[in-house]
Amino acid sequence: MQSKSSKKANAQPKTSTRGSLARKVGALIDGKKALVGVIGMGYVGLPLALEFCRSGFRVLGFDTDQTKVDALNAGRSYIGHIPSEKVKSFSGEGRFSATSDFSRLAEPDCITVCVPTPLNEQKEPDLKYVAQTASDIGKTLRRGQLVILESTTYPGTTEELVLPMLDRNRLSVGRDFFVAYSPEREDPGNRKFPIEKIPKVVGGVTADCGGLADKLYSKIFQRVVRVSSPRAAEMTKLLENIFRCVNIALVNELKMLSERMEIDIWEVIEAASTKPFGFMPFYPGPGLGGHCIPIDPFYLSWKAKEYDFHTRFIELAGELNTAAPYHVVQRITEALNARKKTLSGSRILILGVAYKPDVDDMRESPAIKIIELLLERSASVYYNDPHIPKFPKLRKGDFRLKSAELTAEFLKSVDCAVIVTNHSGYDYDHIVKHSKLVVDTRNATRNVKNGRSKIIKA
Repeated sequence: MQSKSSKKANAQPKTSTRGSLARKVGALIDGKKALVGVIGMGYVGLPLALEFCRSGFRVLGFDTDQTKVDALNAGRSYIGHIPSEKVKSFSGEGRFSATSDFSRLAEPDCITVCVPTPLNEQKEPDLKYVAQTASDIGKTLRRGQLVILESTTYPGTTEELVLPMLDRNRLSVGRDFFVAYSPEREDPGNRKFPIEKIPKVVGGVTADCGGLADKLYSKIFQRVVRVSSPRAAEMTKLLENIFRCVNIALVNELKMLSERMEIDIWEVIEAASTKPFGFMPFYPGPGLGGHCIPIDPFYLSWKAKEYDFHTRFIELAGELNTAAPYHVVQRITEALNARKKTLSGSRILILGVAYKPDVDDMRESPAIKIIELLLERSASVYYNDPHIPKFPKLRKGDFRLKSAELTAEFLKSVDCAVIVTNHSGYDYDHIVKHSKLVVDTRNATRNVKNGRSKIIKA
């Protein structure tokens, strides 16, 4: 039986109904009786859904792509680092199912939103997926539901865009339903930090909203970090990725300077990394990839204009990182010219089109831009990626390429092999041995002993 002092501590003036409903939802979560809905069955949503299943919850996954829905209901995974056996096991136990019927959004007690937040052609936030999802939830919203936005976005999105769409049905946030923001921190393929080991930041619209989101995520994450508001949580994710964006831009600029000064920037970074304090290594590359770092900074710089604030540091970093693929193509051109060949008509092999090593994720991969630039300059382009056997159709075009086999004969037939993604499965000795020229954007060939005269770093 609850003591009088405990009852008093839990009571909130003029909001006894709110407190009782929040406790009811909290009890469903504590008993793992709550049905969890996850909207967006991609690289963020699907791992989150399966983690809830592993913890003992029943999960209903939502996606507009019927092909994905059918695959999941048949127990098949379409993401490389997620085994089909895991999907099939939870489906067979009745813990997991997927649907494209968004009228079923009334069923879950807790809903997490994991939809894309891309940029438009002008590098401005494109929130159409978030807006559509909020509208869909608003149509079926019922008392007692907890809604959490996970999609990366600018501070204010949860309260300025999502909440008004949920308020239309005359239910009151914090009393009848609950809203929070919790930025995704998924790192596909990272075995060192699986999803449950990554601390989860949470900010609720009200204290009860934050408390319920905290309670839900504490069932699957080892640590939940509460912040004061959705805006603080939204800014947290942007700070994390802008920090990386700015430092990558810095080291990319230093790489270009080091090339002119005939200094190996990789050697410099390795030496600087021996300092036990005050230095954190960042590494240059062919451009930014993934759904976060190339996009998130522009969300904040766009929002900052509303406050008459010009984010010069962020925009300069964006310019430098956007220029990186152009620099790679310039280095390819110079390397070919030194061998009395032109880029036009040359056979160029791109090694790795995923945005990072050992995953099948191509979101915002710099390889895409490099291939576009090479084709514009009339090069013949081929690629190899052990994780992506066929180049998918993209929003901006269809290259219609298939991964080539890295035989000695094929490597000898190309004029230049360009290492864009340093997959661990590549035999770099084999690649260098049989290639005429290798442009290495990742320092992947650092341990290759023979044929170093063929290697150009970019």
